[in-house]
Amino acid sequence: MRFSTHDSDLTTQVAKHILHTISIFCVLSAGTIYAQNQKIGFIDSELIMQQMPEYTGIEQRLSLLSETWRQEIREKENEIAELERDFEAREILFTSEIREQRLGEINRKKTELERLIEEKFGPRGEYFTRQKELLLPIQRLIFDALTRIASRDGFDFVFDRSDGTRFLYARQEWNLTEEVMLELGIDITRN
Repeated sequence: MRFSTHDSDLTTQVAKHILHTISIFCVLSAGTIYAQNQKIGFIDSELIMQQMPEYTGIEQRLSLLSETWRQEIREKENEIAELERDFEAREILFTSEIREQRLGEINRKKTELERLIEEKFGPRGEYFTRQKELLLPIQRLIFDALTRIASRDGFDFVFDRSDGTRFLYARQEWNLTEEVMLELGIDITRN
C-alpha cells in the first residue's frame, strides 16, 4: 500500500489533533483536581451588621437625617402646590407679563426642589455618602474578622451572599456568618 503526500499530511494533522485533544483533557483534569481541593465559604454581611449595636445607631442617625431632609422636601412641595393653586385661581386676572412671571417662579421652585432631592437622595447625594462613611468602620471590622477566620481555617474563597451574589446551592457547613459574629464578640444565641 502506498501513501501519498496528502495521506501523510492528513495522518500528521490527525495525530496533532489527537495530541491537542489529550493535552486539553489533561489541563482540564488537572484544573478539576485543583478546584476540588479549594475551600470556599460564604457569609451574610447584612445579617452580621444587623446584629452589631453600632449598626442600630447608624440606622437611627441616617433615619433622623433623612427625615429632616424629607420634611424640607415636603415643605417645598407644599409651597409649590400653594403657588400653583394661587396661580390657577387668579390666572384670568393676570396680565401676560405677570402670568409669565408667576409661571417662571413656579418653575424655579420646581427646579430647586429637583436639585434638593438629587443633592440629598441622588446616587451621589449626601444620604449615600454619609451612609458609606458611617458603615465603613463596621464593614472593616467584619472584613478583618473574616480575614482572620479565612486565614486560620484555610479558605481559598469567601463570598458575601448579601451583596447580590446568588447561590443556587450552598452547603451550610461552609457558612461562616456565625463564626464572624463570634469573632466580633456578638452573642449569636439571641437569634
